[in-house]
Amino acid sequence: MALNKEMRRMIVEMTVAAGEGHIPSAFSILDIVTFLYENVLKFDPAKPDDPERDYFVLSKGHGCQALYVNLYKHGFITKTDIDNFCTREGILGEHPDMTKVPGAEASTGSLGHGLSFSVGIALGHKIKKMTNMIYVLIGDGESHEGTIWEAAHFAANFGLTNLCVVVDWNRSGMQLLPIDDIPAKWAAFGWNVQIIDGHDEAEMQSAFDQVKMNVSGKPNVIVAQTIKGKGVPVMEGHGIWHHRTPNNKEYQMIMGVLK
Repeated sequence: MALNKEMRRMIVEMTVAAGEGHIPSAFSILDIVTFLYENVLKFDPAKPDDPERDYFVLSKGHGCQALYVNLYKHGFITKTDIDNFCTREGILGEHPDMTKVPGAEASTGSLGHGLSFSVGIALGHKIKKMTNMIYVLIGDGESHEGTIWEAAHFAANFGLTNLCVVVDWNRSGMQLLPIDDIPAKWAAFGWNVQIIDGHDEAEMQSAFDQVKMNVSGKPNVIVAQTIKGKGVPVMEGHGIWHHRTPNNKEYQMIMGVLK
């Protein structure tokens, strides 16, 4: 898919203006989040609490700028909200707050909890025989949290086919625990597993189509192989850019790459 430079520029500008933000983490998931909002999710920005909507929970809360720029693009929030990122006057913090941000389904950032929250929603909807889908994006690093696997075990046992997990597999977690076969772990927990390139639109389309046609009786997980910092070579991979605000020279260089 073509690199979404406009949204990436907006994320950089938000970070520079606020002096806060996780640019590489947002770039890692931006293509997935954008694809969900443009091609998968059922929603109405005029009615963010519409009971018929699909849910998207960003468990990887520090990548929230990828969510915010999509909420702005689709009319949930305003440009003023974007401009006031991480200010006292604004509603957009460095992690999403569901009590302030229209379209934010959960207050996340304490890693490992977004999946448990989503499992609860999925179970409630199954009991009520509702047709909504619940999508949750987690990081591979937070997948070392025990609550992830407690929730995964529960979801498989209750056959939550209305739940789809997307794992942002950018190898962050493997920096400390390098032996980590994420697809095999999810399969062992009884999930329907797909592995895709998280920056490839055709692969995302195929994967999410299969989620909707799921007849396996198992919950769904899409393990998305991604590049942290995707789109700006100096930021790609792991290192000093995880939580860093570009200085003026770096800002000019980054914006030149995203021109």
